[in-house]
Amino acid sequence: MKRFFSDDSYWNTPIAPDAQADPESDRLVALMAAQGNDNMWCNLDYWTIPVYEAAPDTPLSKVARFLSPANRGVPGWLGSTDPDAAHHGLGHTRDFNPVPIPAHAVPSREDDAHMTVIRWDIMTAWDMLGTHRLPDGGWISNTGIRYQLDGSGVFGLDQFPIRDGESIHYFGPGRASGVPIIAGLIMHWEVLCGRIEHRLGFCSPVSALRRFIHPPVIWTDGPCTGGIPEGAVLQLDPALNIDRFPLSPGAKAVARALQKYGAVNTDTGGGNALYGEGLWAQPDRKWDGLLADTCLTSIPLRHYRVLKMEGVISKGMNHR
Repeated sequence: MKRFFSDDSYWNTPIAPDAQADPESDRLVALMAAQGNDNMWCNLDYWTIPVYEAAPDTPLSKVARFLSPANRGVPGWLGSTDPDAAHHGLGHTRDFNPVPIPAHAVPSREDDAHMTVIRWDIMTAWDMLGTHRLPDGGWISNTGIRYQLDGSGVFGLDQFPIRDGESIHYFGPGRASGVPIIAGLIMHWEVLCGRIEHRLGFCSPVSALRRFIHPPVIWTDGPCTGGIPEGAVLQLDPALNIDRFPLSPGAKAVARALQKYGAVNTDTGGGNALYGEGLWAQPDRKWDGLLADTCLTSIPLRHYRVLKMEGVISKGMNHR
């Protein structure tokens, strides 16, 4: 079964059988339950990532930087339409353009307007955030980054010229933690097969302020003092009998992945939620009857633990 990144990638490495809970685990899980929801949801229709497969003959598109004088007045995720607000540039790496964007591609519906395009034949992915198709058929985005699908899926701490207090979005990554936006994404084909063989990604409203763990993340937008660092791994109790809970076959596949691989805190969100592939522009594939946003809500958070956190880094995006 295909999956993103190399077999020895952090994202594809199971949790060690002797892994230990962090001393702060009970407190952090209780904080997540009190300030978010006392279970895990699954973002399937909102606040998630659509992934489009391009072919060798897919036409190439130039994706312009969003905040440029030519794009003044166009609404977008970063809010400001003043190009001077992007005083460090907007993240398109030198080799980002051009991008093979399929004609049916549509970014995610919310302000984040995420989108990833992949080409399996050359094992390449293009991530975008704040993406818009212009009336003339051209494209603009706030960020853009290209990387290898057969690579590690982990960027380096020194790979971007970011300074403490800034957002990583200005330098290419589409996740505020600096991971590929498809890292940890539950894909439709995996649930159809009944097997998810990689770590998942989740968001939480209590991501820690200026504390993160590398690998796999390289930054944080967390707002919560004493919260759970982005990069921390949450594991569903591997000894838990998931047959005790009213789970669909698709939900059981997700639960088994949470036991075997765990889920990485990759972003800040309005609740505690995993990410499933956004399918709204792909009518031949649907989550209906396969997976629901409430698929895991029968399992309370007390059945999860935060794994031991080592090498926590104290810097990140400022919150005012």
